[in-house]
Amino acid sequence: MHDAYEPVPILEKLPLQIDCLAAWEDWLLVGTKPGHLLLYRIKNNAGTNRFEVTLEKSNKNFSKKIQQLFVVSQYKILVSLLENNIHVHDLLTFQQITVVSKARGATLFACHLQQSPSGEAQLRMCVAVKKKLQLYYWKDREFHELQGDFAAPDIPKSMAWCQNSICVGFKRDYYLIRMDGRGSIKELFPTGKQLEPWWPPGGVCTQKYALNWTDIPIAMEHQSPYIIAVLPRYVEIRTFEPRLLVQSVELQRPRFITSAGPNIVYVASNHFVWRLVPVSIASQIRQLLQDKQFELALQLANMKDDVEGDKRQQIHHIQNLYAFNLFCQKRFDDSMQVFAKLGTDPTHVIGLYPDLLPADYRKQLHYPNPLPSLSGAELEKAHLALIDYLTQKRSHLVKQLNDSEPSTPSPLMEGTPTIKSRKKLLQIIDTTLLKCYLHTNVALVSPLLRLDNNHCHIEESEYILKKAHKYSELIILYEKKGLHQKALQVLLDQSTKANSPLKGHERTVQYLQRLVLSWVLKICPEDGLKIFTEDLTEVETLPRDKVLNFLKEGFKELTIPYLEHIVHVWEETEPEFHNVLIQLYLERVQGLMKQYLNSLPEGKT
Repeated sequence: MHDAYEPVPILEKLPLQIDCLAAWEDWLLVGTKPGHLLLYRIKNNAGTNRFEVTLEKSNKNFSKKIQQLFVVSQYKILVSLLENNIHVHDLLTFQQITVVSKARGATLFACHLQQSPSGEAQLRMCVAVKKKLQLYYWKDREFHELQGDFAAPDIPKSMAWCQNSICVGFKRDYYLIRMDGRGSIKELFPTGKQLEPWWPPGGVCTQKYALNWTDIPIAMEHQSPYIIAVLPRYVEIRTFEPRLLVQSVELQRPRFITSAGPNIVYVASNHFVWRLVPVSIASQIRQLLQDKQFELALQLANMKDDVEGDKRQQIHHIQNLYAFNLFCQKRFDDSMQVFAKLGTDPTHVIGLYPDLLPADYRKQLHYPNPLPSLSGAELEKAHLALIDYLTQKRSHLVKQLNDSEPSTPSPLMEGTPTIKSRKKLLQIIDTTLLKCYLHTNVALVSPLLRLDNNHCHIEESEYILKKAHKYSELIILYEKKGLHQKALQVLLDQSTKANSPLKGHERTVQYLQRLVLSWVLKICPEDGLKIFTEDLTEVETLPRDKVLNFLKEGFKELTIPYLEHIVHVWEETEPEFHNVLIQLYLERVQGLMKQYLNSLPEGKT
């Protein structure tokens, strides 16, 4: 828990018993049991938690019984429940403006100031009279009926507007009654055997979260991001998301709570009034970060009235701490998702794992706390989350590879060096993916190494593949990097080993065939293509799908001539080859159209 509010006494040992409160701006209205209405002006001494309290007005004959007060400062009116009827008074003079005669016998009311799409405000009121709900709207200094009465299942104990509905708490249940002309009623949830219902004014209906209070709430206010509830012995402060008990404020038998707007909350007992003064957001954030409550710290950071650049920097720092903490909690997928959104330097994320970065580079990285120890199934789960993250990062970087602007990854911890070269980042990412695949799914190693834009670091990849005895995959690495002499040497070394998958000379022959074939195709493509199109039975019976894939991988410009030959000369009927040829024609036409449009003078199409 941390301190979100500090209670400051406003009125102490008031000789009259307090029965209700209302507040706006610098003003506090107190309704007392004998029917006196007291108006206080409360001024804050700048820079302190001290207040100057002045009794500005007292009306000893306001009513015999003051049950409920509600201030509408926009209209300069005070709506009150007096002796079971609704009265409206001028807020400045306390002169009575009107009485809602139809509401005689009322036990409860709820007001709501709604903004119309045009920006005009409309005051609506719901009044509980026995088992009926009456609806009114304010116009020309009078409350007018909005529509017919609604029948309620029981006598309401609490009410609050919820957009265009009224949430009503009865003795045993909560209901949502929609004010749509039909008065549709929806049961929300029971209050339990002993709970008295409550509802925070202006609340928005939600069924997603439930707050469990230490005791039965008597009254409640919402001050984002906090819900402040008055319990029999103290005031309890909680949050919806994350669901936390933030603070318990011990006060002498609190009963009432009211708000005059953001950060102005009053709590009262029978003879005392306190103001809950918010602790500075900066202090709260410091404490929350110490307690590793990053989600709430982020909410508060977004509320700070700082210079925009400083605010963004702090939010980004907290988000990185949050992602790091998720990793330490072994919520690997959640952690990687946050890092991906933040644009954190991938090397700083890879450094969270053991043995994935070179030791000399890893020593330059710093983290907020010691890293968790990972092994076995936990480490595999962490690797799988990292693979998803790196695959996404890789795709993003490949698309940006030809951009002239340098990459701008952010550090996980301020002051830690970052890598701005996209090629260098891709090299680290591909090499790390290789290591992760060796730990989790060896079948993915070969497809990675066969990629035309594979950026694996040769020496490091060579070392780890040899260490894992993955010689077939090592040959793919050498072949894609043009290191044919090294590949042939591995084939030679392995050809004499009894347990090697490369035993014998067949793989060497295949490699040399591919090598010679590639060389011929590169030196003289037209003559090289005859290898696959010569009018010989042995050539015509070659597996055409494998030939096509070979050409597509390394010699795409020869795929159309090859397909044209097998379709038009050899009368190939397999639809797959026809479809690929059509697709290649389409790509060529689109490319020519693009070139043509780019060649036109600017402004002409």
